[in-house]
Amino acid sequence: MKDIALVTTSSFGEYDDAPLRMLRDAGYEPILNPHGRTLTEKEIGDLTLERRPVGIVAGTEPITRAVMTGGLPQLRVVSRVGTGVSNVDKKAASELGIAVLNTPDAPTQAVVELTVGLALAVARRIAETDAIIRGGGWKKLMGSLIGGKTVGVIGAGKIGRAVGRAFAGGFDCRVIGYDPYLAEDAWNGYGMERVAELDALLAQSDIITLHVSGSALIIGEKQFDAAKRGAIILNAARGGLLDEEALAVRLADGRVGGAGLDVFSIEPYKGPLTNSPQTVLTAHMGSYARETRVRMEMEAVGNLLTSLREGN
Repeated sequence: MKDIALVTTSSFGEYDDAPLRMLRDAGYEPILNPHGRTLTEKEIGDLTLERRPVGIVAGTEPITRAVMTGGLPQLRVVSRVGTGVSNVDKKAASELGIAVLNTPDAPTQAVVELTVGLALAVARRIAETDAIIRGGGWKKLMGSLIGGKTVGVIGAGKIGRAVGRAFAGGFDCRVIGYDPYLAEDAWNGYGMERVAELDALLAQSDIITLHVSGSALIIGEKQFDAAKRGAIILNAARGGLLDEEALAVRLADGRVGGAGLDVFSIEPYKGPLTNSPQTVLTAHMGSYARETRVRMEMEAVGNLLTSLREGN
């Protein structure tokens, strides 16, 4: 009997079946996500009720202690398709002897390009104009330039630094960064100015972009009020990093000039931002460039197989 590998990402193998063939050729039978969206804890349990996987090729679903101890007694490896592993209880995994792996390099370029694309779409009001024309109208909407503006990057990890370089190099922007987890002397060579306080970054930035891996609230009502009036807010990192209802209010009253969001606290998103013409909303597709997605899936399967072979 073949060992089982649970594949929880919603579109795994959709653009190239090579990752699935790689699993099968190595002797593993994949269980695929049948729902086309992020799984709940219960759905993970339902999928593994009778067949016990030794590994998970994971998306962003919650892999909690309860999931690991309740229905996955043979689990040895969680291999994430993506960078962040905040959805995995790493403490529980360590205690249970379960390896947790990720693909930190593959999604960088795709997320950078989407972030810049969101900024351009919001600043030049591309989606608004598209909607007017599709509705039978014709109206020229006045936007604003990105070039020469100050871009505030929250989270100076690999993706945050790459986003900063794209704005600096492509649009001659001043780039400032805030990351309380980096020591002051670690910023040398980062290509962005370090700002010690979040409110100081918010007050100076024409464009504010989030690139942190956790899910704790960073921008709420107070932070929106501290931000430079008319700033553009971007989030292509994690849902829950900003208060979406407060953002909708600040967009309506003009405090925030526009927003481009790829991630939301609850997905699929159906909240008040869908009624805001100053927003560009995408469906958690930061890594959904064909080349990037296939590379991430191949790397995740490779990580899983290597770890299982090494006895983790």
